[in-house]
Amino acid sequence: MRRVLVLGASGFIGGQVARACLAQGWHVRALRRRPGATGDLADAPIEWVDGDLADPRVLGRALDGVEFVFHAAGYYPQGRASVAEHIARGRRTMQAVLQAWQSAGAPRMVYTSSLSTIGWPPPGQSRPANEGDRYVPGRLPRSAYYEVKAAMEQQALEAASLQAPLIVVNPTAVFGPGDVHLTTARLLVLAARGWARVAVPATLNVVDVRDVAAAHLTAAEVGAIGERYILGGVNLSVREFLARAAAAAGAPGPRWEIPMAWIDWATSMISRLPVLASAAGHLQAMRFWPAYDSGKAERGLGLQPRPLQTTLRDAYDWLEARGHLRRRRTMV
Repeated sequence: MRRVLVLGASGFIGGQVARACLAQGWHVRALRRRPGATGDLADAPIEWVDGDLADPRVLGRALDGVEFVFHAAGYYPQGRASVAEHIARGRRTMQAVLQAWQSAGAPRMVYTSSLSTIGWPPPGQSRPANEGDRYVPGRLPRSAYYEVKAAMEQQALEAASLQAPLIVVNPTAVFGPGDVHLTTARLLVLAARGWARVAVPATLNVVDVRDVAAAHLTAAEVGAIGERYILGGVNLSVREFLARAAAAAGAPGPRWEIPMAWIDWATSMISRLPVLASAAGHLQAMRFWPAYDSGKAERGLGLQPRPLQTTLRDAYDWLEARGHLRRRRTMV
């Protein structure tokens, strides 16, 4: 029986990775910062280890004897700290994990990075973004999220460049069951309540969390060391996504679209407020959101994105079962 460690198992993607490992009959150990936190895994036979990612002794215990490591617990910048402070915190956390991992003999690691580290195609190239496109640090200086994720992924790739067995995966916008913190599921709740009446002129790539989890396991077994794999599904406009999400819940969809000039104005206004700096960074990035090409993961990891309709149906079923929504008026 394979023994694996999942960092971030009490979260959305990490929780589904843990479930996918259990379905394979693997023994799953998981690190959690808050004792008693189980995320969406309260019913699962997980070996929980309590402690912090920054504690090398805890990490050493968690890593002991495992064959694969799934690092889905990346630092998420929040609060009023400056972008530089967030980058420093993210790098410290990543360095602690990498050092403990290497001290434990460097079992194969899959690092869950972000779509934000995939840059957009150069001007004049009208194509979806792929793994050869890289976010250039400093391109979105107000966005702590983009800057931190780029810095942390670079640390991971530097470790892989020294022949350490590390593979990077870059999920796009992930939806589906198990979103315990309502990260992306908040959009579905708004759509189901009929509040998604306004859209923004931007592009999304949407993928099911279960397809992302399955690709993690394949990456651990056969992924190429030092490579990045975009884990994506369908490309569509934000307006179309909200319309389909609303329809799946029997609610009205978007009626208006906000002009990009208004979004630029809002970005300039809220960027002056430290507490809203993170939101300003995301708004600043919105005009650059590209479509994404997941062909590399489809060929190399067997990624097979399921239909968006299935993802929406199962996500809504999960939200209803946990009391986040009342029963939908129609089923699609």
